[in-house]
Amino acid sequence: MVATPIGNLADISLRALHVLALADHIACEDTRHTRTLLRAYGIDKSSAQVLALHQHNEAQAAHSVVDLLRQGGRVAYVSDAGTPGISDPGARLVAHVRSQGLRVLPLPGASSVTALLSAAGALQGGEQESGFVFAGFLPSKAGERAQALEVLAGQGRAFVLLEAPHRMQALAQALARLGERTLTVGRELSKQFEEIASMRADALVVWLDADSMRLRGEFTLVVHAPEAPLAQTQDDRILRLLLAELPLKTAVKLAADISGEARNALYERALALKQQDGP
Repeated sequence: MVATPIGNLADISLRALHVLALADHIACEDTRHTRTLLRAYGIDKSSAQVLALHQHNEAQAAHSVVDLLRQGGRVAYVSDAGTPGISDPGARLVAHVRSQGLRVLPLPGASSVTALLSAAGALQGGEQESGFVFAGFLPSKAGERAQALEVLAGQGRAFVLLEAPHRMQALAQALARLGERTLTVGRELSKQFEEIASMRADALVVWLDADSMRLRGEFTLVVHAPEAPLAQTQDDRILRLLLAELPLKTAVKLAADISGEARNALYERALALKQQDGP
């Protein structure tokens, strides 16, 4: 499974070039696109060595790949851009190859998800929920999209979306319901007209409308985790100080007396803090 550039042709690893050159066969999402990519790196493969494997024929083509592997062939798989099997074809291929007892090797490389996360500053840790959720493309129907966003927003974590240009305005309108929650949008990542901007979720519609060029290209979006309320931050500080000196129940009782917050809620938060902070 070979990751290929999402835009800039220089974003390919030396290992990927080595494997593509050595491969007896290259299975790919689009044979025309892949031949152009290979020519750019000076890699020459015959038509017989390039096999189409895309979302419409993946299950059937996976059997052909297994046959080639059993004959001792070296097969590399690439999608049109980025890492296969994420939002591109490849997952069914991997599942079938592994089910036949054959080995699958990942060659890491370009990914719009990790690229934007690295520039978004959304995973700072600390008091907020850590990690992120990769949601990819949301449903195209408005009601289903709104429901999916509600579930994602309620998890308290950062989440990553992908979107095509012709659906961006609809997504922006749906994201506006998140109000002041911060999001970072990346357009045409690694390409000549790359643009990365952070803003409130309810400002994305205005940002898109400010420049007609902003509706061109592929989009990746990171919706940051919600800011912890000031009151919760203060309660956590009180709980931590008391937990350091007192048993859990006593610390919670005193914290409730000091803050006026509900004891049950403080108890749940104290358990989470003890788990987060460790022994």
